Amino acid sequence: MLPHGRIVARHVALTGLVLLVACGDTTNLPAAYFTNVVDTVSLFALRGTDVRLPSAYTLDSKRAVRVDQTTALDFAFDFDSVGEPALFPTGAIKLGAFSGLQRSALAFGAITLAPTDGYIFDKPIALDTGTVVLVRSRPIQCTYGTTVSFYAKLRVLAVDTAAHRLDFETLVDQNCGYRSLEPGLPKQ
Repeated sequence: MLPHGRIVARHVALTGLVLLVACGDTTNLPAAYFTNVVDTVSLFALRGTDVRLPSAYTLDSKRAVRVDQTTALDFAFDFDSVGEPALFPTGAIKLGAFSGLQRSALAFGAITLAPTDGYIFDKPIALDTGTVVLVRSRPIQCTYGTTVSFYAKLRVLAVDTAAHRLDFETLVDQNCGYRSLEPGLPKQ
């Protein structure tokens, strides 16, 4: 019988392999169920706003959330150490280095497939109107037993420094193992 540590290490290695296969190869995935649509979202800064206002976003349910009510989030909005508006992945707010962000030089509409690497996990990304960011969620358990990350893209529509509010448009692919960032039902 294997010691407990080896069982855990083997499980983690196998889970990582399944994660890589599911994220990099869309063959043998179940048919996509969720239709990709562009939504508009507002978040309020973690500091300097009423705690009852949403400051974070979760890709698995595609909604703004309050950080005082959940740790199931993928990024939060706040102002960085020099007072600039920024998005913070979970590692940057000490909730585990699981979600990632990356700035994109491409226009929002030009991004059709999320990359699997290049994400920042532990530092905020400064924002301005028009900034496009790619998001990789924390690991999420799919209905068919695989753990994967969901992917999204967002474009900053406005930053209201007086109200400490961020408005952005986003498209999230909630289909397990898919990385499509185009409107409509993703194809394998």
